[in-house]
Amino acid sequence: MVCGVSTTLAPTAPATTPRRPAPGRRTRVLALPEARWALVSLLAFLLALTLDLTGVTAWAYGPLYALAYAAGGWEPALEGLRALREKTLDVDLLMIVAALGAASIGQVLDGALLIVIFATSGALEALATARTADSVRGLLDLAPTTATRVTGDREETVATADLAVGDVLLVRPGERIGADGTVVGGEGEVDQATITGESLPVLKTPGDDVFAGTLNGTGALRVRVGRDPADSVIARIVALVEEASRTKAPTQLFIEKIEQRYAVGVVVATLAVFGIPLAFGAGLTDALLRAMTFMIVASPCAVVLATMPPLLSAIANAGRHGVLVKSAVAMERLGEVDTAALDKTGTLTEGAPEVTAVRPLPGSELDEDALLALAAAAELPSEHPLGRAVVAAARARGLAPAAAEEFTAAPGRGVTATVEGSVVTVGRAGTAADDATTVQVARDGTPVGTLVLTDRLRPDAAGATAALTALNGTAPTLLTGDNARAAARVAEATGLTDVRADLFPEDKVAAVRELEGAGRKVLFVGDGVNDAPALAAAHAGVAMGRAGSDLALETADAVVVRDELSAVPAVVRLSRTARRLVLQNLVIAGTFITVLVLWDLIGHLPLPLGVAGHEGSTVLVGLNGLRLLRESAWRSGTAQEA
Repeated sequence: MVCGVSTTLAPTAPATTPRRPAPGRRTRVLALPEARWALVSLLAFLLALTLDLTGVTAWAYGPLYALAYAAGGWEPALEGLRALREKTLDVDLLMIVAALGAASIGQVLDGALLIVIFATSGALEALATARTADSVRGLLDLAPTTATRVTGDREETVATADLAVGDVLLVRPGERIGADGTVVGGEGEVDQATITGESLPVLKTPGDDVFAGTLNGTGALRVRVGRDPADSVIARIVALVEEASRTKAPTQLFIEKIEQRYAVGVVVATLAVFGIPLAFGAGLTDALLRAMTFMIVASPCAVVLATMPPLLSAIANAGRHGVLVKSAVAMERLGEVDTAALDKTGTLTEGAPEVTAVRPLPGSELDEDALLALAAAAELPSEHPLGRAVVAAARARGLAPAAAEEFTAAPGRGVTATVEGSVVTVGRAGTAADDATTVQVARDGTPVGTLVLTDRLRPDAAGATAALTALNGTAPTLLTGDNARAAARVAEATGLTDVRADLFPEDKVAAVRELEGAGRKVLFVGDGVNDAPALAAAHAGVAMGRAGSDLALETADAVVVRDELSAVPAVVRLSRTARRLVLQNLVIAGTFITVLVLWDLIGHLPLPLGVAGHEGSTVLVGLNGLRLLRESAWRSGTAQEA
């Protein structure tokens, strides 16, 4: 009897180097050789199984089983032999030997199934690695490949890789900035959410710093290059993600931590059980039968299933509730965390401005709807996030903005348009004490009202932070690239006290490593490109899925697909429940194995009884782990969070 269950759904460590796809494209599944071999093995197995069950001659399905063995097993066998040459016993080689051993005693189906499971796991591993590499390359695409360099009165298009410190660039509206530098001329509003996570574009004037890959909105800028493009902030983010992924301590499931010693022990013990009686005159058949019984009852099937069903059941349950946990290892990591660190924009907040108050001025002869419709009419042609928020608020109230003419926009000042014969101006009036943005609306030069816009806190943010505090015994840390005032507003609303603002991506990584250096296992929750290095560096990373960047989604261990922040503490609690069930199962499996092995060594364990005991323990721990598929397993966690 053999057994094997893939320990990962989408692992992160490559078994082999995947084929490098063209830059800017996602790797297709069948572009990977691992996936093609796994598909051949699976199809051959399914066809052979169908013929086997119909009762046709073995000559019809035997070659198909052989094809399944060969297609799915040649690569792990080769890797296992290479490991053996390095004097280590690789689990892949043991599984191949076990599969061949099963076939030799007539259990061809069991062996083929084991091969298919291992081949599929390897294909998923290669695909996950390739997709992560795709996202890192996609991040580099944020920085443009060319830039407009200004020399005197002459403009020329050059490759950004050829830029040098001191070059002056012309960045037109709608273009991405080609290098880190300082504004030396012009004004423009720059969307730098990829670097700092700020929800609104930032007005840039001469003397302000700008970053490669950020998007210039309205207004042309002249930027003096201050840093070599290879050392830009966006390039350093890529380097941080790759470094953190390499240096992140490898986490293995419990059985994987002991599999080397256990495998060697089983091999040695099986040879001893066969060889010692044979040396003292026992018959070959009796010695072989006792050794085969020993190998069956000592095989770690129940131990493997003790670990996997609870974790995989927890993954499936979490998936039904909008949380994609990428692997069994990732699920195990989530249950080990003892402190949390949270991003602000897009994580604790919605990540986009929203109109929260409409205030007509006395004497304007406008009510709230009329004021909002007037502002929306002027903002309708605007691409600015504040303008889009005003238009969205008007449409949410069922208002139809009038047509606007002679529209103009001034960076940092607002928009002006002619609406129904009146000149309407909508522009920032300042920032309120609670870090809300106040927009003033004027008609023919006379103020008629104000609108208040905020990056709204998620409805479940306070409850989620309270639940994480209860789980870990300490309140989460807020790590944000936004300004201190915005961070303080969110921290006050969510009960957080450890607040760190104005952080660059490398600062977030440093904060995570500082916490882990103090002996903590950190859960980091974020959504943006600037959060990806911290997601990779943390013990476990969770990305908010709806607005999350590709790099953050690929780097994280889990993704909250429905953007419900309350799902984060719920999945942590579910993971802890799964880990408790794993311990229960290990006790059950260990007890069965110990009893059966001692029975076989001391007395005479009949082979059918050994198989029944082995299979019984395997089924028992499997069913125990499947308890986490029940709806109540998730509800109990969320009820305790509430």
